[in-house]
Amino acid sequence: MHLKDWTLFLDRDGVINVQKRSGYIQNRAEFCFLPKNLEVFKKISEFFGTVLVVTNQQGIAKGLMTEDDLNDIHNHMLDEITTAGGHINKVYFCPDFAYLNPPCRKPNTGMALKAKEDFPEIDFSKSVMVGDSDTDIEFGKRLGMLCVWIDNGDKSDKKRESLTKEADYVFASLEDFVSALPNVFFDKVV
Repeated sequence: MHLKDWTLFLDRDGVINVQKRSGYIQNRAEFCFLPKNLEVFKKISEFFGTVLVVTNQQGIAKGLMTEDDLNDIHNHMLDEITTAGGHINKVYFCPDFAYLNPPCRKPNTGMALKAKEDFPEIDFSKSVMVGDSDTDIEFGKRLGMLCVWIDNGDKSDKKRESLTKEADYVFASLEDFVSALPNVFFDKVV
C-alpha cells in the first residue's frame, strides 16, 4: 500500500527530534533524532509522495538564535534523512512571537497555505498532520486533515484526555505511526 497522492505534515520538536524541555534547540549540536527516526523516514518516503515539516520557532523572535542558525539545523536534519534513504520536500517555520498570533504560527494555517502554493497538488483532505501538541492537532483539524497525536508522555492527564479525544489517532512515536500505516489508513484511502 502507498499513499503517494497524500501529504504528510510533521511537527519537528518531540516528533522528529528530542525536544529540549528547558528552551529551544539553537544549533545543530543540540539537535538529536528520536530513536529509530532516521530509519522511519525511509519508510515514510515509501508511503507518502510529499513530506513537509511545519514548526513554530519563536526562539528567533526571542533573539536566542537567528534564521541562519535554524537553517543550519534544518540542513543538517535534511542531510541526515536523505543519507538514510528518506526525504522531506520542504521545511516551513514561523519565527514570530506566539502572543502576536501571526498567521504562520500553528494552530493558524499560514504554513499549510504556503505549502499549498509551493505544492499545488496538496489536497488537505488527503493529508495527515502528525504532532505532539494541541496546536498541531488544531492546525490539522482547521484544514480537514487526519490528525495523529504523538503521546510522548509529557502532558497532564487532563491534557492527554483532551488530545486523545481531538486526534483521529494516537501513537507513542513516529515509528509506531509508520508501523501502523498499512493497517490503520487502509480503510481511509481505498
